[in-house]
Amino acid sequence: MLILGLQKTTLLDYPGHLASTMFTGGCNFRCPYCHNGDLVLNPSKYPRLEVSDVLAHLSKRKNVLDGICITGGEPTLQSDLIDFISSVKALNLKVKLDTNGTNPDMLLNLLKMNLLDYVAMDIKHSQEKYNLVSKMPCFDLSAIEKSVDILKQCSIDYEFRTTVAHPLHTVEDMKSIGQWLHGCKAYYLQNYKQSDQVIDKSFSPIANDVLSGFVDAIIPYVPSVKIRGMED
Repeated sequence: MLILGLQKTTLLDYPGHLASTMFTGGCNFRCPYCHNGDLVLNPSKYPRLEVSDVLAHLSKRKNVLDGICITGGEPTLQSDLIDFISSVKALNLKVKLDTNGTNPDMLLNLLKMNLLDYVAMDIKHSQEKYNLVSKMPCFDLSAIEKSVDILKQCSIDYEFRTTVAHPLHTVEDMKSIGQWLHGCKAYYLQNYKQSDQVIDKSFSPIANDVLSGFVDAIIPYVPSVKIRGMED
């Protein structure tokens, strides 16, 4: 496992739970607004954490923590992810996985083995415009679509989420995404936030009234849609 960061305690990353958050290095996407840009582009900048040290932390705190959030980068690129999560579950801790959905086989295996308690999958854009954000040299939307279908049919808690940024996303895009995700359990919009870590600093947050319009466009298809990070 390429582990490049560990936040020992968080109330934000795993909804309703006290957790640690572990950051894996490397990603097959190059999303311009990614706020973990160095984890994607320059993973060698970070000291590598040993799996044994992370598991030791979790074991020591297992009576305080509810679980762990595994994020990145893209965690499903790690070939030994199943072994690591199995070790976490042996500590009787819950596991939340953040993923871009490009490895549906890994996702399905984890679900079949009952190794996941919550999945948050990023939806970058409408199906027609997906690679405007992901910027993969060999883009395969079918893998994303398969992961969406897997989650919509699974029994555990999950969410889809989209980081929206100006001028990348429009009301029509949101309507298209809503039609695609029709029937899902939960969908969140996250407004773009500028930071030194983003790959491309040319984007800006969506205005609150426009965000509200996004929600109105989605609700006919996904009634459970909420905004995270709306500024007053």
